[in-house]
Parts: sequence; C-alpha cells; structure tokens
Amino acid sequence: MGLLATAADDSLLRHRSFVAFWLARTCSSFGFQMFSVAVSWQIYSLTNSAMALGMIGLMQFLPSVLLALPAGHLADQFDRRRIVLFGQLVEWGSLLALVALTLFHWADKTAIWSLVFLIAVAKALEWPALSSMLPALVPPEILARATAANAVGGQAAVIIGPTLGGLLYVAGPDVVYGVAALFYLFSLLLVSRIRYERPPQTRLPMNLTNLFAGVHFIRERKDVLGVISLDLFAVLLGGATALLPIFAKDILHTGPWGLGMLRGAPSVGALLVGVWLSRHKLEKHVGMIMFGAVAGFGVATLIFALSSQLWLSLLALAALGAFDMVSMVIRGSLVQLDTPDDMRGRVNAVNAIFINTSNQLGEFESGMLAAWLGAVPAAALGGIGTLVVVALWMTLFPHLRKRQKLENEPAAVPPTKTGQQAG
Repeated sequence: MGLLATAADDSLLRHRSFVAFWLARTCSSFGFQMFSVAVSWQIYSLTNSAMALGMIGLMQFLPSVLLALPAGHLADQFDRRRIVLFGQLVEWGSLLALVALTLFHWADKTAIWSLVFLIAVAKALEWPALSSMLPALVPPEILARATAANAVGGQAAVIIGPTLGGLLYVAGPDVVYGVAALFYLFSLLLVSRIRYERPPQTRLPMNLTNLFAGVHFIRERKDVLGVISLDLFAVLLGGATALLPIFAKDILHTGPWGLGMLRGAPSVGALLVGVWLSRHKLEKHVGMIMFGAVAGFGVATLIFALSSQLWLSLLALAALGAFDMVSMVIRGSLVQLDTPDDMRGRVNAVNAIFINTSNQLGEFESGMLAAWLGAVPAAALGGIGTLVVVALWMTLFPHLRKRQKLENEPAAVPPTKTGQQAG
C-alpha cells in the first residue's frame, strides 16, 4: 500500500473507493494469473497435446473480441458495479467447479475448455464496466497516477502470480484453483464495498448504431483515434517478446532459467516505472512524452534484437517494459478523460478489441516474419517499424503531439451529435 501514498493532499489513499477498487483488481489479477498457469499445466498433463494448449488461447480470445461491443453497450446502460460483481461471481463459481472436477477426477479436456470459455465470457462482459469505473473514483487531475497504481497491481500479479501458482501446483491443480477462487472472493467483497453512483441512464436498444457508437466517437475525436491507433500499430510491429524462446536458445545460448528472466524483465521495468508514476503527476508535454515513450519502446526493441549478451538483452527488455508503462498510463488516462461517462463503456470496449487483437496478431506477425527472415531481422524490423509509426503519427496528429496536459481538454460532444450517434 505504500506505493499509493504521497505527501500531497491528493493522496490516492484518501479515496477509499479507489483503494477498494485497486485491491479488488489486484486480487482478481492474482487469481487469474494463478488459474492460467494451472489450467495450462493440467490440460497438457491430460492430453500431451500442443493443440489442446492452443485451444485454451482460442477459448479466451473469441469471447474477448466477439462480446466486446455488446459488453460496452451494457456498461453504458446499466449499473457497472453490478456487472463487475456478476462477472467475478461467474469466474469464482467456475474456479470452484474446476476444484470439484479435479478433486473427483472428473476433469477432462472438454470440461476444462468449457470452464475456460465461461471464465473468458465473464471477463469479456466485466472488462468494459470495470475499466469505465476508474474515472469516477478519483479527481481528473490524479487519474494518471491512479491508472499507474492500477497497472502496478497488474504487473505485480503478472510477476508473482505464475510463480505462486507453479509452486502451489506441486500440491495439485485443485489447490491452485482453490487459492485463485479465494483471491476472487476477496475481490468480490471489495467490489461490493465500492461507492459508485451514476445518474439513471437513458435506455437505448442494442442495435448496430448503438453498438458501434464507440467506433464513431473514436473516429471523430482525433486525439482518441491517434492514441488508440498508435497503440495498435506499435504493438503489432513491436512484438519481439513472442520470439523470446528463439533468442534465449539460439542467440543468447541460455536455458529455461534465462528464458524466465527474459520473460520477467519487461514486467520488472514496468513495475518500477509504474510505482514512480503512481506517486508523481505528469504536469505538461504529455503528448511528446507519450510519443517519446513509444519511440523508446522501438529503440529498446532494436537493441534487444541486436544484442548477443544476456545482461544487455535483460536491460533492453526492462527498458521496453518501462517505456511501455509510461505510454500506457498516458494513453489510458487520455482516452478516459476525453470520453464522456455515458460513452466510456463502448469506447473501452473498442479499445479492448484493438488491444487483444494487436497482441495476438503482433505475436503472429513476429512469428511469421521470423520464419521468413530469422529472429534477429524480424525483431529489428519491428523496432524500426515502431519508430516509423511514431514519426508518421506525430505528423498525422499534430494536436496530440502538442498536447500539454491530460485533463485540459475534456470531451464535450454536443447533444445533437450524441443523439445522432446513439440513434
């Protein structure tokens, strides 16, 4: 909790609902990371099939894309806190079902895939509502710090959660699922304590016009369009982390321990910078800082591609994670502050589609390019491509480049325009 405190009067700790929100997200993130490790080990132990492992990814990917727009619409129409509670209740129940199936030796690949799919559906429904709640829990001027603190909890879960899950797996997958379910139960209790109130929302039908209202809004708000599209193309081109096994074995000549260090290095860099950002306010030049951070991401990717020393590769990956954290905090805060509350669910849903798709396609692009050209040229081209995208986006979105503050231009869509979008 010390990372949330500052000496200033605007300490995040003063906002009790945010503290509950932060703890809830951190607990659910730990639970999900532990579940992810255990379910992969269990399905592979049962099947010895790489395809069965791949199906886990597919079961998680499909709901995240197919349900994003309907989930965004629901988040803008109904009580977001109740949507989050419903989603986490389903995830908690699914984990308990995995515990029972494992204990009674009823678990097979079909049952596990089904529960993985159910958890993915719940997370897809929960995500737009959850991400749209944050701006209502803290004042706009400290939203960036709140976003950074939120990301720190997620990064800590990414670093510690899989390790904890792996250690507990020695006692059996049911133990891992049980502890993960306990984390989710804590999250449910914390979410129920969040004071989150919204005025009654006008009920809109779930038609194509309303479902795609977030897309129309993003297209018309140039800063939001620039931020989201910059993230999309930077992740698509800079997916060198997908090639880590190749670099570890064939270029850096290290073993599984080295691969583990390489995988953890970006999260360590992100965690350290996230702690700093959670305690300090970004005062000015946020546009140039964001573009500089994405450019730094590209340079770090290029250094990693050309490195043949493990220590230099670890430093490059840590820097990559640090730059990505700066960019993510600015992008996330800017999108939230430039979006009216009654549109945040749908805009966050579109953003989630871009993030999920770019991560998956970025790994695919890196793998295909490495198959054609080799791992080093593929990663190097990714870094160079990211730098080209930054230069191009600075030209295409000059207002974003000149933006001074995160909260200086709150979105104000005229009522007639909103009516046209909501249709």
